[in-house]
Amino acid sequence: MKSNGLSFHHPVAFWAGCALLVAGVFSHMPMFMMGRHTHWQMVGMPMDGWMLAGMAMIPAGLLLAFYGLMPRLSQMRQALAGGDHLHFHVADGVPLNREHWKLVLVLVVALTVDVMKPATLGFVIPGMTDEYGISERSAGWLALVALVGTAIGSVVWGRMADLFGRRAAILLSALMFMGTAICGAMPAFEWNLAMCFLMGASAGGLLPITFTLMAETIPAAQRGWLLVALGGIGTSAGYLAAAGAATWLEPLLSWRALWLLGLPTGALIIALNRLIPESPRFLSNAGLEQQAREVLAKFSGTVGAQPDDDAHPGAPVIDERHPLATWRQLLRGRHAAISWGLAACGVGWGLVTFGFVLWLPVNLVQLGVDSRAASALLAQSALLALPGIGVVVWLYHRWSTIRSLVLFIALTVVSLLAFAAIEMAALRSAAATTAATVALLVSSGGVIAMLIPYAAEIYPVHLRGTGAGVIAASSKFGGILGAGLGVAGLFAHLSLSAILIAVPMAISAAMLLRSGIETRGHRLEDIQHALAGHSP
Repeated sequence: MKSNGLSFHHPVAFWAGCALLVAGVFSHMPMFMMGRHTHWQMVGMPMDGWMLAGMAMIPAGLLLAFYGLMPRLSQMRQALAGGDHLHFHVADGVPLNREHWKLVLVLVVALTVDVMKPATLGFVIPGMTDEYGISERSAGWLALVALVGTAIGSVVWGRMADLFGRRAAILLSALMFMGTAICGAMPAFEWNLAMCFLMGASAGGLLPITFTLMAETIPAAQRGWLLVALGGIGTSAGYLAAAGAATWLEPLLSWRALWLLGLPTGALIIALNRLIPESPRFLSNAGLEQQAREVLAKFSGTVGAQPDDDAHPGAPVIDERHPLATWRQLLRGRHAAISWGLAACGVGWGLVTFGFVLWLPVNLVQLGVDSRAASALLAQSALLALPGIGVVVWLYHRWSTIRSLVLFIALTVVSLLAFAAIEMAALRSAAATTAATVALLVSSGGVIAMLIPYAAEIYPVHLRGTGAGVIAASSKFGGILGAGLGVAGLFAHLSLSAILIAVPMAISAAMLLRSGIETRGHRLEDIQHALAGHSP
């Protein structure tokens, strides 16, 4: 066993699977290089034998690597059941040390890679529509398919993290990233749709797992602000990396280069695998007490490796009418009210981001703003909204986690209603429109910055990945719904769409204000005690 908590159960199988997957991606390169004389256009090329063999090698490599990471069946059953073993007191009072910061940096890299891949969608669509000869509306299916993939991936990978471990799920997600690099060599648009779904599935899974691992490893006093900062920095860095790659690589190697980046970026996470520890709480929950002690000692010395005692009790064992065992039961029992509130918030956020904001440039023109000025206004508003993440981090860390989340949900509702008022009053004011836009971007950005970190704090250890995944999936479901309503024409009516979206956001704020609990500075085990006492 390694100091990061778990060695590969079958290391030869894992690394052989990685090699097979990489070979599968490289087998697409001969055909890709054939496009160098046509500025890397491959449309209409017949797939050769190397490419077909490579498409078979990639899933085979994934399965082999999966087998190499798979824990023993007894461990899986223990992780699924939970609560039937010795818990350990994690040294939540120790200061941040070198090991904590190494973990933070590695997870920032992982989240940057995670955000970067789907962020490239907007940059590849123009070149893709030109090469494949399709309309922008047809190309828009890429975004919809990717969103469906992220929604499914958030639930599936979150569940896998609870069964197989946080570290194993992160590595498998990275391998899927590497496999989807072959999007850059697909000669037909339909193949890109299939690969885009897989890309979305891997991206959707990595997000909740990174937050889950950090929540279970960082000391309680520093956990909240680091979780929120991780989301803000990782998201910003991911979009910046996507924009930089498009600026530098697309003129040289066309839009296809942005997909091919999946191989080196995913490989970077695999290369950093020794710096990714397994969660000590997952190890303890799975009955791997010695491994849990080793990881705890690594992060906090001998203090953190002591068994729980009267002064530091472990996670409570609380009987419920619906024992928590699957994701469906997150919506029952003592977690039901808070789960529904968070899910409603996620759906509302998805409607705002992938519906209302997506159509905002068009609606700004209807408000009397010139089309070029509308783009400049949105860019200016986004720039003004950047310092908002600092405010979110400060409030989440120094004031209250649940009240900060409810506050930003309420501000999102007020911002939406402000747009409705501007249209209904026929107000043609650049200042008012800018203020409403900045307020909406700041408030909605604050909501998503806190939503998944908060979810990663309030669920029990054997369902933390699943719970964070379900809440992340709700935001993607809202995005899918927003995309569909946009096609149906709802967002052409600014005031109506603003009011309709404000309703579920307001309902979620009321639900969380009633059922949410404070997590700031509390041990994850103590949060479960509080939830048990808070349940009706």
